[in-house]
Amino acid sequence: MKNKRKELSIKWKVFAYLSAFVGALLVLLWLFQIVFLDSFYQAIKTRAIKSASESIAKNIDDSDLQSYLEGIANRDDICVRILSTQGEELYSVDIRPDCMIHKLPAQALVEQCFEKAEGNGGTAFETFSTDFVLPPHEAMRDKQDGDGGEENWEKDRRGYKKKREVVMRSMIHAEIVTFADGTDAIILLNSVISPINATVETLRVQLGYITVILLVLSLFIALLLSRRVAEPIISINDSAKELARGRYDTRFGGRGYREVSELSDTLNYAAKELSKVEQLRRELIANISHDLRTPLTMITGYAEVMRDLPGENTPENVQIIIDEANRLSTLVSDVLDISKFQSGTQELAPGEFSLTALVREIIGRYGKLTGQEGYQIRFDYGAEVMVNADEVRLSQVIYNLINNAINYTGEDKSIIVRQTVHEGRVRLEVIDNGAGIAADELPLIWDRYYKVDKAHKRAAVGSGLGLSIVRGILELHHADYGVESTPGKGSTFWFELPVL
Repeated sequence: MKNKRKELSIKWKVFAYLSAFVGALLVLLWLFQIVFLDSFYQAIKTRAIKSASESIAKNIDDSDLQSYLEGIANRDDICVRILSTQGEELYSVDIRPDCMIHKLPAQALVEQCFEKAEGNGGTAFETFSTDFVLPPHEAMRDKQDGDGGEENWEKDRRGYKKKREVVMRSMIHAEIVTFADGTDAIILLNSVISPINATVETLRVQLGYITVILLVLSLFIALLLSRRVAEPIISINDSAKELARGRYDTRFGGRGYREVSELSDTLNYAAKELSKVEQLRRELIANISHDLRTPLTMITGYAEVMRDLPGENTPENVQIIIDEANRLSTLVSDVLDISKFQSGTQELAPGEFSLTALVREIIGRYGKLTGQEGYQIRFDYGAEVMVNADEVRLSQVIYNLINNAINYTGEDKSIIVRQTVHEGRVRLEVIDNGAGIAADELPLIWDRYYKVDKAHKRAAVGSGLGLSIVRGILELHHADYGVESTPGKGSTFWFELPVL
């Protein structure tokens, strides 16, 4: 219990999870937008210049190669220069004032880059940094165009703004190509990685505001969500505590989410069923105590009479004691059978036998009852029917159904046992003409210890727990069973089995 109380409530867990998610999201934003921005930018520029070189090499024999080079240069912001192996300039596109490949002599470029590219499988790539200062007119034009941030500007002694000296990183890519006529040439591409300090500073300020806003919003949303999620669960938990105290009229009203609503409906159903179980338990105690008390009283009474009164030690009195003891044994056996059916430990011993002969034999055992008390049990059947089932358990089913009919039949004390065969299945019906059962009570009569007549009525034969045992045995046989009843006209209990 102490360990459970130390655990965080669902409200604070939801808050913690959402806060952790927002924190992880902010960390990723800072890493990708600030820490690794320069690396990503350089990787993108590197991939662009290499891709441009491959495209030019594939179209080197294009009739309008100059226009093609100008398109690539403007698209990727790169300078292009194609030189022959003798240092002759074949094609050139210069779009930047800071282009390194156009500042160096052609022969020097060929000597340095051709040798590196040839030793590296035909391509060479190199990055380097240079200090670069724009001329005054270029600086003013650059400032007007918005290229560069305020940190790249400073005032001289006379108060005039001038461009600071900035570090520029250049990339030069060289690739050896061969024209259709067999002459070799080298493609030189130059791209400049612009300083992104201003961009980083701008993103840093923006992310600062975003971080504060997201933290405040996450705090508010986390508290709202955790409260909305936790409230119905807390309500259900309080109702569950009331149910645990035995208050079966407790109702669960948790709503707001589908899962919580389904849980509330399930718990309401469980509370309703538990109230039924409690009622059945009380009836069980009353019924079992009645069934036990009656034979025990008779055994004790006859035994005391035989002990205290001379001449009362007669075979008749001894037989009464034996009969009542047998009734107690039957009651205990029935209760044990019900427990086995519910626990799933009851097993069957199936075999082939004549169902018709079994019914005739059982009805014959009621001869004394029908002769002395006026009951009439008639067996209607056609041909002999063979089945594959547990004969002992099936005889228990027939006994209990006939006993039930004897208990509840009408004043004429007439009972009919009918056997019919249809489409390979035998149907056995036990029919009485008693008071019948109401339609709303029909599904409940198979429950343990349920009685249509709440006033306890002891069975003439058996323990009064028969229908629950009947259901358990028939379900083990996978048999169809049921009851049909009309109030005031009687009831018909039936079951069906496959015919051999």
